[in-house]
Amino acid sequence: MLDKPPLSNLQTRDINALVHPYTPIHKLAETGAVVMERGQGVYVFDTQGRSYIEGMSGLWCAGLGFGDEEMIEAAIEQMRALPFYHLFGAKSTEPAIELAEKLKELAPVPISRVFFTSSGSEANDTQVKLAWYMNNALGRPDKKKIISRIKAYHGVTVMSASLTGLAGNHNGFDLPVDRVLHTDCPHYYRFAAEGESEAEFVARLAQSLKDMIEREGPETIAAMIAEPVMGAGGVIVPPQTYFAAIQPILDEHDIMLIADEVITGFGRTGNFWGSQTLGMRPKTISAAKQLTSAYAPLGAVMVPEDVYQAYVDHSAKLGSFSHGFTYGGHPLSCALGVKAIEIYQKRDIVGQVRKLIPAFERRMARIGEHPLVGEARSCGLMGGVEFVADKRTKRSFDPKKGVGPETSRLIEENGAILRALGDTIAICPPMIISQAELDELFDRLEKSLDQAEAWVVAQRLRDT
Repeated sequence: MLDKPPLSNLQTRDINALVHPYTPIHKLAETGAVVMERGQGVYVFDTQGRSYIEGMSGLWCAGLGFGDEEMIEAAIEQMRALPFYHLFGAKSTEPAIELAEKLKELAPVPISRVFFTSSGSEANDTQVKLAWYMNNALGRPDKKKIISRIKAYHGVTVMSASLTGLAGNHNGFDLPVDRVLHTDCPHYYRFAAEGESEAEFVARLAQSLKDMIEREGPETIAAMIAEPVMGAGGVIVPPQTYFAAIQPILDEHDIMLIADEVITGFGRTGNFWGSQTLGMRPKTISAAKQLTSAYAPLGAVMVPEDVYQAYVDHSAKLGSFSHGFTYGGHPLSCALGVKAIEIYQKRDIVGQVRKLIPAFERRMARIGEHPLVGEARSCGLMGGVEFVADKRTKRSFDPKKGVGPETSRLIEENGAILRALGDTIAICPPMIISQAELDELFDRLEKSLDQAEAWVVAQRLRDT
């Protein structure tokens, strides 16, 4: 293991100046922060000269890795031409127009218009506002509730955090707000009843959703939002029949399905969209993250023509469509989005992902045999390794014991960066990763799991 060096002046200033997201900030003065200095390919390097395989693509987003020269040149070219302009008041830019057209062409369902935001959180927040706006336009003022799911993750704005089905995003923030409902999490391993088949599990969840809709009143529910694969909730892959089972229920009650493709879009699951991999037929789509391979912030809301026409009708009634963000459709971000999509296509990134999936699945299966692991699940090049105190009963560790965070620390000491989502370790490497680099990432993970198991035994965590 590497000894943690003392904090540098830069790190001390960093701690004093920043509020770090998703961090136990009460411990930060003691633990310090790792300050990243540069990146190349699938590696990042800190200010102490240590290198790490970035096994999370940053935050599920740097699909092309770091230091891609084509992306850098595209940014320089756009900065020289037009470093900023907005889309307010019928203004536009060529990069925004071009990217919107590309997204329309590539969408997994018919799409007519694209609204740009600065992030996935803003995109999902916008989805709710526009669903309300549409139903007001259609004379349905009571059709406003949004169904999400337990363990879903949709962002951190007031509304998108309310859609998120994780207690940590609600506690202390007075969330969730009204008009948000949460239905069952489609995680068969964790939530199936004893002896329940996968088909029975899906049927039960579909019936539960139908019961919720009928209990609340379908005339009060505007939409259901869902990730094809639930990312921050633990990389939860639903049964393949799940979306096929719930779609008819939504259709019957005129409830549109919103696909949150913020993590799963642009090749991650082995198709260009996660909706294609999991059999979703959404009405509207949210995108972000790999839209620019994280080289600049950008999110997008993609809607079909009939939905857009409702916006047009309401704009005519009210005098304007009064929603937008200063940096939504930023020309730098859009130029990078155009370039990223070009690269995904000409380098056949989807094909690259598909070639790596068998190896990824083999290594995940091997990890699933580890004594610390209850389930190792994956879809495409994203996976979740869930720890249990007892493999037979699936009993979880006491969350306060911090098995996941301790394992994440060990992984970092062994030269890789993965993310602890409670007691699940998430894996989401850049899609450009080579077979050798992927094997090295898993080798470092397996070494860390052995060390974590030794720590669990030494701490006697299975006895509590």
